[in-house]
Amino acid sequence: MTTSTRLRSLELCAGAGGLALGLENAGFTPSLLVETDGQSLETLKANRPNWPLLQEDLSTFDPAQHPEAFDVDLLSAGTPRVKSVATINRPEDEAERKLVTAALYLVGAVGPKAVIIENVPGLVDGADFADVRAEIRAELEHLGYRLFAKVLNAMHYGVPQDRKHGFFVALKEPFAGAFTWPEPLPGPAPTVGDALHASMAEQGWPHAHTWAAHAQRVAPTLVGGSDKRGGADLGPARAKKIWQEMGINGGTVADSLPGPDTPWDPTGDRKNLPALTVPQTALLQGFPSDWVITGLKTRSYRQVGQAVPRRSPRLSGGAYSQPSPLPRRARAEHALRRLRSSP
Repeated sequence: MTTSTRLRSLELCAGAGGLALGLENAGFTPSLLVETDGQSLETLKANRPNWPLLQEDLSTFDPAQHPEAFDVDLLSAGTPRVKSVATINRPEDEAERKLVTAALYLVGAVGPKAVIIENVPGLVDGADFADVRAEIRAELEHLGYRLFAKVLNAMHYGVPQDRKHGFFVALKEPFAGAFTWPEPLPGPAPTVGDALHASMAEQGWPHAHTWAAHAQRVAPTLVGGSDKRGGADLGPARAKKIWQEMGINGGTVADSLPGPDTPWDPTGDRKNLPALTVPQTALLQGFPSDWVITGLKTRSYRQVGQAVPRRSPRLSGGAYSQPSPLPRRARAEHALRRLRSSP
């Protein structure tokens, strides 16, 4: 796609760039990416030094001070996760809900042709979020958009992870009439063994091939990305159990890949199993292998855990014996592909 035909986007709560990467591959050039976390901005700067970045909280962002935010084709917002009132041992999410409202207000101020708001699945279909969902619909319809809402699972789009996201897509006419949700890719989802076999073998780990054959299932949802949480691990107890069944220690994140002396006994204590590195978890989130996640381990893993996976092609070869190709496209590409040919 030539520069002259590329579309322009404004991204709010840009994070480490998962959604932005997908939009880039879909034909969008970011006019501005807004993010409050300095470490995430360092990641974006390290990988796309020409992307225009702004460190500012969404609730205080004023597009009137940034003319590049206007006349964009798309406003995308991967807002911080709202939490169900029924969730145990979780703080109130008033701040997160206010950021969803702030994103809605910015839609009115900026006036893009299309909008994507991404959050937890419950925001789309959960009873606990009926009030927030009603606010989203009322505001976007008031602004002249037609709203579409759906929960999509990354594992249906080439990502080796059972990860659901809730999406609101809003378009103005005549674009809304052409919108369709992406169809799931045919065949089974790629597995953790498929995705990580090459990296597991990189430092001469003798069990890499056997492990990859053993890890023939998708990953559980990568969590542990909350700024209010402790150190880096791969999630709650039920997720750690699944990781252990795949021969991985999910109780920590490794500093390095397994080497020649790293043991592997899937029937033993998980502490004697290899752990995944941050770059490996990034592969499971759809980031390309050359995408640098900056910061110390806990800060870098949080960026991965909070990211939106990009749509990935099915792994070629059909087996762990062939390293997988790099993921290249995002679900966002499918959600907005019709805009490319629109006036």
